[in-house]
Amino acid sequence: MARSHGVMVKLERFTAVLLILRDDAPKLDERAAAELQDAHLSHLADLHEAGYLLAAGPLLDPTFRGLSLFRVEPDRARELAERDPAVRAGRFRLQIIPWMVPAGAMTFARTHLPRAASEVSED
Repeated sequence: MARSHGVMVKLERFTAVLLILRDDAPKLDERAAAELQDAHLSHLADLHEAGYLLAAGPLLDPTFRGLSLFRVEPDRARELAERDPAVRAGRFRLQIIPWMVPAGAMTFARTHLPRAASEVSED
């Protein structure tokens, strides 16, 4: 717990996982890249449905490609993220970052995470 103006504040723990494009990422043709992206999205949807993953989405950066927020300890988040087909294929490397915020400051609702790029709209 942290102390703020004499009040004890309980901190809640999360784990952020950054997907970082590898310099040596394999070159994929359009079809293979699309299949790998769909497998990646399906993996994230599975983690969300299982209750491990709170939120995930792309980052608009040429190197830092995605951010996932887990409700598990860093070692477990790494284990789950390493199962991602895009990580296993060598497209991304992971950076695991423990994160704490005051309890109750963030809430997440169950939602539908897309299982394929065809389910995504930026509108």
